[in-house]
Order: sequence, then C-alpha cells, then structure tokens
Amino acid sequence: MRINPKDNVEVNIGTGHKSALCDIAKGEKVIKYGFPIGVATTDIKKGETVHTDNLKTGLSDKLTYSYNPKLTELEAENKKLTFMGYRRENGEVGIRNEIWIVNTVGCVNKTAKIIADKTGAYHFEHPYGCSQLGDDHKVTQKILKGLINHPNAGGVLVVGLGCENNNIDLFKKELGEINEKRVKFLNCQEVGNEIEEGIKLVDELKAYASTFKKEEIPVSELKIGLKCGGSDGLSGITANPLVGEVSDLLISMGGTSVLTEVPEMFGAETILFDRCVSEEIFDKAVAMINNFKDYYISHNQPVYENPSPGNKAGGITTLEEKSLGCVQKGGSATVVDVLELGDTLKKKGLNLLTGPGNDIVACTNLTAAGAHIILFTTGRGTPLGAPVPTVKISTNNKLYENKPHWIDFNAGKKLEKADLKYELLDYIIKVASGEETNNEKNGYREIAIFKNGVTL
Repeated sequence: MRINPKDNVEVNIGTGHKSALCDIAKGEKVIKYGFPIGVATTDIKKGETVHTDNLKTGLSDKLTYSYNPKLTELEAENKKLTFMGYRRENGEVGIRNEIWIVNTVGCVNKTAKIIADKTGAYHFEHPYGCSQLGDDHKVTQKILKGLINHPNAGGVLVVGLGCENNNIDLFKKELGEINEKRVKFLNCQEVGNEIEEGIKLVDELKAYASTFKKEEIPVSELKIGLKCGGSDGLSGITANPLVGEVSDLLISMGGTSVLTEVPEMFGAETILFDRCVSEEIFDKAVAMINNFKDYYISHNQPVYENPSPGNKAGGITTLEEKSLGCVQKGGSATVVDVLELGDTLKKKGLNLLTGPGNDIVACTNLTAAGAHIILFTTGRGTPLGAPVPTVKISTNNKLYENKPHWIDFNAGKKLEKADLKYELLDYIIKVASGEETNNEKNGYREIAIFKNGVTL
C-alpha cells in the first residue's frame, strides 16, 4: 500500500513493514506519509525491505523554527449529539459518578487500598509526595490536584500520613477552594483506626455522590485524550488517522481533545506548529519541544533514542516515521493551547500537553488535565488503563481477534471500510453514557507521576 503519492516506499498490510517502490541511493531520503522518515544507509533496490539495516534517522537536536500558519477550517457538523452524564455543582460534567481515593504520599498506598477494597472506591497507588524537591514536588501536587478535581469522581477521599512534604495542610493551599461535601481528608497519624475512619468518610462521600443523577449532556462538553502505545507499521494508516478524524468531528461539534507524548512529535512537530492559532501558541509549542529536548540532553541521552523494540518489530524504523504516524491522532484541527505538565484544559478545540510518551505517565497526565475518556491506539496490545475509561483501539484485525479482553474497537477494519469515524464516535458516546471499557471491566486503573530530579 502506497500511503502518499510522494512516497518511495510502500507498506505490506499483512506485516506493517516497508519495501522500496524504486531504487533508493545511499544518502537519499526515504519518503513515507509524504515526508522524509530518514536516510538510506546503503543502496536499496526496488522491492527490497526498508528497515533498520538500511535506514537511519535524519534528525538532529534542537532546531530553529518560524511561524508559518496553515490553518484549516473544520466543516461544521450539524448533528446535535448528546450523552448521559453528571452535571456537578460547579457546572463541570462527569461521565462517571465514582468515589476516588487519592493519597498525598506513597507511605499510605496500602491504607488507601484497604479502604478501597472494603468500600468499592477506587485508589491510585504512587510512590511520591515526600523526599522530593523543586519541580518534582510541584508536579506531584499538580497531578494529584488534577485527579482530585476530576469530575468523573462524585466524591474524593484524600489520605495523608501526616509528616510528609505534601502533608494535607500544605496540600490544601495548592488545592485552593474546596467543596467539603465532595472532598474529605484523612490524616492517618491523627486518628486511632485509620481504616475505620476512612470507611466512615467514604460512606459520607457515597451519600453525597448519590445526589447526582444522569442527565442529557451535549457532546460539546466531552473532553478526550489522544494516546498511542505499542505502535506498529499500521498505526499511521488505520487507528491514528481514525482517531484524528474523530477528534476533528468532536471539535466541529464544540468539543475538546488533547494530544501529548512530546518525544513522539519530534520530526513531525512542524505539522503541529503550522496549525497553531496564533504566534503566542506557536511560541509555547516550540518551547514545549525544545524544553523536552533539553531534558534528554541534560541527562546525556540521545534525543532520538526511539522507536522501542516492539515498534521496530511492528515495522517502524525511525522516530520520524513514528512521529508522523503519532501526530495523526490530532487530526487537522487548529491548535488552540499548549499545556504544561499538570495543567488542566481551559480551551475547547485541540490542545497539546507536555509530557513523555511512556504509556502510564501519559495516561495519568491526560487524566489530570481533565480528559473524560482516553482513546488509546495500539498495534501490539496492552491491558493498562487510566483512572478514566481508556478505549483501546487496535490497528489490525489480528490483535482485535487475539485480545478481545483488551481491545474495545477494531480500526483494522479501516483497510476495508474507509469511514469508521461515526461508528467510533457512537461507541465513545456509549462509553460516556456508562458503558464500561475493558480496562474498567478488568480493574486496570493505574497512575504514574513524572519525575525528573533528586529524591532525598
């Protein structure tokens, strides 16, 4: 399959691997998706496989960029779609009405688990909240704040130990104004039996959450996170373009989407830069890319140490190739904002979010930013899930058939049926209205907080 008329390679639909459409000389650019994905390291004959033995990245480190806007006006979608959700007291909307337990520090992970197991609440283990300095400490607080404020939780129990850096009294200053009916606090060192006290507080939260009833909500209130993991050679042909189409469709209805995985924008970043709504947002996007490159360089690591072994086995050779497939999840919409790690969504439309490609960290960041649902494309498969419904979308039929307990939607059908966007959107609306995804059915709800600096 030739993806773009400019390409000098084609993709084997069965394997996801590439072969040359013509002779490619050593040093010549290899073109896929209409863009260079690297440089030939040897002469490649027509019909030969193109992969790690004859192709290398053509990328370097930090670059200088200029703002050349190429904005696309999305076709207005006239359908007035709705889902059944929960309108909170502050006006925000949730698609679940759960009780979440968020601990301020890793020392009380098991306390939170025991309370959750006894009450049916959900808890999210992490190792941080103490012995952290500077930005790491602030990032931990911001991520936990994002979870506490997430509208999918009808009530939240915050569990602290009492002596940690992120102790409850200090954390409350970070949280700001608190709805005391929705958020309860448990300082384990200040009570006799913390388990009994935790159960009592969760019961109070359940009573509060029960006052919310489902109501019809316009789809314009929906916020979706865009993520890929375990990508293969078909990711940029089936699942990622499909998610991009759905993102555009949702935005055309007034909704919101957020794209993260900054290292997997390297090599395709100018596509996103050219879609920034203003020079101010362009500058923020450039800073996001270059700051993440500085992060690699400061640790004496190569900026382009990617793709992963699984990506390569699936047919992806260079980071350019991976990135050009990855950014397709963002569709063609205008980039309206760029968020720092731990920021929450404020603008409707397509947003970019700082953070790594690591699956659990990225899903956590998307959740803390306020995404109701995460659309997670995969060619290799993974069972993990975020605190919010995590829709696994397979790039190929084989994965969907082999892992039905992981995969929620098969984008492999896109090879035979080009237009799947309304089918996927219909499924998303069902999930928003209460239908459980596989990660929810299987109890896979995990978080991981980004760490950069010193641990005491």
